[in-house]
Amino acid sequence: MVRKIIKIDEDKCDGCGLCVQACHEGAIGMVGGKAKLLRDDYCDGLGNCLPACPAGAISFEEREAAAHLNQWPVQIKLIPASAPCFENADLLVAADCAAYAYGNFHNDYMKNRITVIGCPKLDGVDYSEKLKEILAGNNIKSVTIARMEVPCCGGIENAVKTALQHCGRLIPWQIVVISTEGRIII
Repeated sequence: MVRKIIKIDEDKCDGCGLCVQACHEGAIGMVGGKAKLLRDDYCDGLGNCLPACPAGAISFEEREAAAHLNQWPVQIKLIPASAPCFENADLLVAADCAAYAYGNFHNDYMKNRITVIGCPKLDGVDYSEKLKEILAGNNIKSVTIARMEVPCCGGIENAVKTALQHCGRLIPWQIVVISTEGRIII
């Protein structure tokens, strides 16, 4: 799979290790006193390591690289709105808690869908603008909203509905509501 990934120039690397600390995915490690990309499939291509490198040894390149999870990262606020995984995707927008409450969540809802998750209450954000960018900028085939029955999950449902109304496209959608006992209500 050709995708954006970091490249480390070992000649420029001074071995400080700041990029290793900045890489939240654990894709970079120290080998022989130099930074090295250890796992293509862990690199999300967002480049948190780039500004951490005082030697300017890190850059981006597009190349054949091991595929990372199709929906990595999964957090709505972290995933780029133009991530290649969104093209021709059935999108699942899920409340963080949903997968924990419903035991067969992966098989029943995540399988064959690109998943993004969030919690408006804990994250303290309105996801509607980011979701609108995802829906407007990609060929999303359908949207499934998975939320808990609790009132705070209304925020994720409202964000998706607002995004759907303002994305400029007609996209089929459905909602799944999960009880606190782990049953499907709707």
